[in-house]
Amino acid sequence: MTLEQIKDWVSKRPTLADNLGIELTNLTPEYLEGRMPVDGRTHQPMGLLHGGASVALAETLGSIGAFSRLSDPTKQACVGLEINANHLKGVRDGHVIGRAAPLHVGRSTQVWEIRITHEETGALVCISRITMAVIDLPATAPRA
Repeated sequence: MTLEQIKDWVSKRPTLADNLGIELTNLTPEYLEGRMPVDGRTHQPMGLLHGGASVALAETLGSIGAFSRLSDPTKQACVGLEINANHLKGVRDGHVIGRAAPLHVGRSTQVWEIRITHEETGALVCISRITMAVIDLPATAPRA
């Protein structure tokens, strides 16, 4: 799949990523990359990037990355089984960049690592790992 095909598929339905301002920026054979603003939409009360927003970015990128690896997205889907995150550095403004890379792409599961960095400084803000289940879609399910 190309980045444009993925963006087209994602744009067909409103999502949490839209509300948080997440945008997909790059897709290579090695990773999927996206960026998210650090502003009122993604702040916690102390004015720092909310850990939940970082996890939402990580899950968005890991899920879409997993989707991009399906051999036939009209017959299969990926759903999250587990996600964890370590928040390493606070960020008050600007943008963060998430880069999701596959650690394991199997027939029934995928594991992705997502590194979130501050766009200006390059500092590591959060490291996350998500495990995805690859499931068969029922014949009546919405197709990609």
